[in-house]
Amino acid sequence: MNDEHLEILVSDGWRDLVRDLIVPWALGDTDLGDDVLEVGPGPGITTDLFRTRVTRLTAVEIDGTLADDLARRLAGTNVDVVHADATAMPFASGRFSGAVSFTMLHHVPTAALQDALFADVARVLRPGGVFVASDSVASADLEALHGGDVYNPVDPETVEARLVRAGFATATVRANDFGWTALAHTLQQPLVKE
Repeated sequence: MNDEHLEILVSDGWRDLVRDLIVPWALGDTDLGDDVLEVGPGPGITTDLFRTRVTRLTAVEIDGTLADDLARRLAGTNVDVVHADATAMPFASGRFSGAVSFTMLHHVPTAALQDALFADVARVLRPGGVFVASDSVASADLEALHGGDVYNPVDPETVEARLVRAGFATATVRANDFGWTALAHTLQQPLVKE
């Protein structure tokens, strides 16, 4: 992530936008349960919001520096920060009650890796678990902000089908001119092989 982008992500303006608009619009009154996974917290603006809403939060961050900084900052809280790749997470299947991913999927370099991330989130969720994802829609301004960074925006029209292919039982997507959000659930009961 370039320095300009990182500066925006730790700014008061971005914090206010995430707190007042993005999270309420995407999350609504969704109950994430007691043991929640956050994928790609970056510097932790969303982590700060989610940790006040849940009993236990595990944040998975691929960038070692960001993971170390966030772990130091949140030591002694209800947050466990894990430096890992969200396409192959080091967690047992069915561990988490809910999962969130906010404004980070465009940093995943390929559609295949985004789909692998969706599949691994589905794997680590309990039966009936919920996944709330949100990201911006493609724009020339955002592409310019990502100079020297990965910028691979997700087309919201493809998200529902991609989540179902990744193992979610249901998925619904809403979009506006600025972003999209998806709400997906795993099966209530795991499939039994005979």
